[in-house]
Parts: sequence; C-alpha cells; structure tokens
Amino acid sequence: MTDAGRHPRIKLHTLSEVTNIAGHVGDFSVTIKKKARYVIEGQCTACGECSKVCPVVRPDEFNLGLSSRKAIYSPFPQAVPSSYVVNISECLGHNPVVCSKCVDVCDKKCIDFHMSDQQITEKVGAVIVATGLTPYDPTEQDEYGYTRFENVLTSMELERLINAGGPTKGEVVRITDRKTPRSVGFVQCVGSRNARKGGDWCSNICCMNTVKSTLMLKEHYPDMDVKVFYMDIRAFGKGFEELYRRSRRAGTRYIRGLPGTVEELPDKSLKVSVENTATGKLETHELDMLILSVGLKPSPDAKKIQEMLTLQLTPDGFFLEAHPKLMPVDAATRGVFYAGCAEGPKDIKESVTQASAAAVRALRLLGSGQISTEPITSEIIAHHCTSCGLCARVCPYNAITVDTKKKTPAVVNTASCAGCGTCAPECRFGAIVMNHYTDRQITDQVDALLEKAPQSKILAFACNWCSYAGADFAGVSRLSYPPNVRLIRTMCSGRVDEKFVWQGFAKGAPVVLVSGCHIGDCHYIDANHWTVKRVERMHKKMEKMGIRKERLQLHWVSAAEGVRFAKIMKDMEALRQAVTEEEIAQTRTILKENIKGLEE
Repeated sequence: MTDAGRHPRIKLHTLSEVTNIAGHVGDFSVTIKKKARYVIEGQCTACGECSKVCPVVRPDEFNLGLSSRKAIYSPFPQAVPSSYVVNISECLGHNPVVCSKCVDVCDKKCIDFHMSDQQITEKVGAVIVATGLTPYDPTEQDEYGYTRFENVLTSMELERLINAGGPTKGEVVRITDRKTPRSVGFVQCVGSRNARKGGDWCSNICCMNTVKSTLMLKEHYPDMDVKVFYMDIRAFGKGFEELYRRSRRAGTRYIRGLPGTVEELPDKSLKVSVENTATGKLETHELDMLILSVGLKPSPDAKKIQEMLTLQLTPDGFFLEAHPKLMPVDAATRGVFYAGCAEGPKDIKESVTQASAAAVRALRLLGSGQISTEPITSEIIAHHCTSCGLCARVCPYNAITVDTKKKTPAVVNTASCAGCGTCAPECRFGAIVMNHYTDRQITDQVDALLEKAPQSKILAFACNWCSYAGADFAGVSRLSYPPNVRLIRTMCSGRVDEKFVWQGFAKGAPVVLVSGCHIGDCHYIDANHWTVKRVERMHKKMEKMGIRKERLQLHWVSAAEGVRFAKIMKDMEALRQAVTEEEIAQTRTILKENIKGLEE
C-alpha cells in the first residue's frame, strides 16, 4: 500500500466510499464520498501527541477489541496516508467545544474541526471490483460459547495476539488471567460448510491458517498441548501437505470430529466433548483456550455494487465471472473485472495472481486507445417508439435509456449493449431491430426448416453460449439423438419472440423447444428470467386457444451437458410422436384465426 501511495499514476482515496457508478466501458463516471478526516493529511506527521492527551477510550477495531484506542488515532500501523484521523461521533471537542486537548497539543496545527465530507467524481475507463470479504461472526453459532466464555476466541483474534505488533506484542495469553495457556484447541469449519449457520461453501483458507497457527504456537511454546478438531483437512496447494505433516510432527494432535458441547470450569478453563469419528469413541478434553476457525462471507457491500454495475452474484453472494475458464476475471458487464476474494474465498497467492490478471485485462482493453464492440447490437426505430420504457426495464446492462415523461424515443448505448436481444421481443410496437438476428432473418429460418414435412420435425431455439454449445458437444461426443431436430441459434434465449413460436406452430411444427443457459448462469446476467416469463405467458395463451401447452417446452442446457441435450431431444421426439396430424391441422387453423391478436 505504501508503494501504491507513492506511485505518481495511482490516486488513493482513503476514508472514502463509492456511492454511484454510471456509464459504460471506456467511460465510467464514479462518484466518491470522501469522509472528513478532521486532520490535514499533508501537515500531520503522526507523532501521536494528540492521541496521548485524548480522554476518550474506545475498543480498537483493528485489534478486534483486544486493545483500546483514542477518539483521534491511526487506523493501523503503516496506514496510508501516515496521518491520524478523528472519529467525530466519539470526539468531545467538536460540538460543543468542551475538550479540544488535541488541538492545543498539536504543534503543526493540523487538526481542523471545520472539515466536511466531500463528493468527488472520477472518470475511468475500466473498473476492478476488489471488495474482499468479511470473517464469519460466530455469535449466532453459540454452542461453542463464544459469547459466554472469555477464553473462546476466533482465529482472527488469535492472529492479533500472536502478531508482534498486536496488543500483547506477540505473546499468547488467556483473556481471563493474562497467563500463557498450557493447552489450546482449534475448531474447524465454524461458519463454513454449514447451510444453517454461515455458508455451505468451503472458505478455502481456514485449514491452512490453523496449520500455520499451530506451527507458530509450537515454535514459541514447545510444551503447549495443541489439538485440532476437524471434519477433514483440505491441504490442496503447493507445499500445503508438507506444512500439515510438519504440524503433526511438531506434536499437534488432530482429532477427526467437531465438538458437541463446550463447558466452562471454575478456573475458567474449558471442557470440550467430542466424538472422535476415527476411533468411534466419545472424548473429553480440558483446554485453557479454544480457537474457532471462522469461515469467510461475501462483503456486505456486494449487493450494492452489483446494482451499480449490473453484475451477477452466485447463490453464495459472491460475484460471478463471465466464464470460469476462458474469462475468469471478467464480469458479464464489459469493462468490469474482479480481483481477490470478491469472486470467492482465496488465499494470498491466488488473490495476487488474480489481481495481476485483472490489471492486465484492463490494460489490454484500454491500451489501444479505442474500444471495439461486436456489431450484434439493438437499434431503435424512432418513429415506431412510443417511449413506454419497457425495453429499458428488461435490458440487463442498462444500455437503453428513455425519457417516459418527455416521450422521447429510446436510445441504445452500443458500447454497453451486449447483444442479448431481450429487448426486441418485449417491444410490442416493432421499434427495436436486433442487428444480425433480425425478426426477418429468424422467421425466414423457421419457414425454410419447416417447408417440407413439418410434422416430422422438432423446431428448437438454442442460445449461442450454452444450449447450442451443448448440442455441439453432443455431436462431437458422438451421442445418439433424433436426427429430425432443427436448431435455430440465437444469442440468448431471451431473443426468442412469441411470434417465432407461433409461426413455427402455424407452419405445422408438432413441438417447439426453447432452450438456454441455466438460471443463475446466463451469459447475459439475468436475461433468461424474461424467457421464463415469456414462455409462461405463451402457455396461458395456448390453454385459452385449446392448444396443448406441453407442445412448447422450455429446458436449460449448459455447454458441458451434451448428454442432457441428447436426452431432452429423445424426450421431445417421444412428445412429437404423440402429436397427431389432426391436432397439428387444428392448431394451424386456430392460429390463422388468432395470429393478429397474439402478436399485439
């Protein structure tokens, strides 16, 4: 951070919060709220005299409450900038002035209570999301006594105790009597791999963090009895398995099983009962200190940033990359990249690697001086647009703007438009043209595919990224499926208009399939949610007209699911054979009478 603060081309905004991000790739506008420090950065020398005379004492957040700080303080050692900050909500000398001792003792006169928050706007070409994560708070998982017993600590609190710059200068002591513990136990997976409490994902770093802590304890206190209660040890990285073996050789005892109960004894030590699943016996252990190896959770700001940049989140709450293999640091929104634990739990090595990759991706994007875009974008026909604003609501990239009050035609920002085509089917006035996937091009394909013997064919609309790729994978895998399937490729299942389906039935198609990416894995953020709504709407119309809704199917197929694609096609063929020629003829008659009403 010190190097970054000194770099002439890096601008650091500390004590700041991003309140809004607008724009598109190559032209983002970032609004930043810079909170008042009440200390002039350039003048403060961090001498600490102000903190010595401050009468206000509060828990130190950096040391997780294991030490105290004053109302004017340095957030942590080596903080950038090297300047103190005043917590104005705790300060006594702000309003009314009843203290101001720090002002009197400051020789540099750098404390200014008249400072106020500032709003800063930065113009940038790319955005790297590196929001980090937050440790799990074990207060809700109180079976281990974290809120009841003082000698139950988290792994983060142990890190501060064992650190030479921590509250005890690196000496590990019990909270109750300030004595070095004779025995220490670690409980793994607290807040991880638990769907009820915390998260059902593995937090990646907990096992090796515990192994490292046990080695440090054994190096400093060779006679200390160290035990680890675990489900399984995940030492997957380079050299991690050897580190685990070193810990065992140093005398750490690993017990496979998580504690069932924790009780406090009169001398403030802890009695832990656990079933050792390796021996099948119930064991009781007396410990001076119990450490909860807490898991990791997404940053609480993730949801807010997702809304600003129209990003995707996984069910776990972490950000979802555009492609896990081909674009592991790219977001679905162009010009946005991920680094570190924003995308999921990572150790330091992985975080540094991904940060380097994100920096290079941003450099590659902006280094040429101009942004190239795909020609597959939407275009508004102004004289057909009624300014209803529906297209703007369905666009997953916020690429369409429309002033519904002034009734001006919608405008598409081609730099932001990703070409999913979801807006075009939702426009009832024919005001949107999807370049290279126009209505005329797709309807001509429907006519051509069903020109001869339509009753013997399966008409399928497949999205380019998943279901069409799944069909391709089924082919190269030489999987057998009915040869009478006729695929029409679209960029997204959200591009499939109702009139494409009605035309397919009107031309004699026995069954129609709409397929795309799985919900939550859409290449275009959440465009396939509109596919679901559209198909449900068509099913209701089919029921009203007396057409079996089973003849229109909606299935999700990923690019790796060639076997699933083949199975779906076999099921569609069985459904096709169940449709009689009389039913097809009746459907064509019904649609001929109702086609105008269906398209409105």
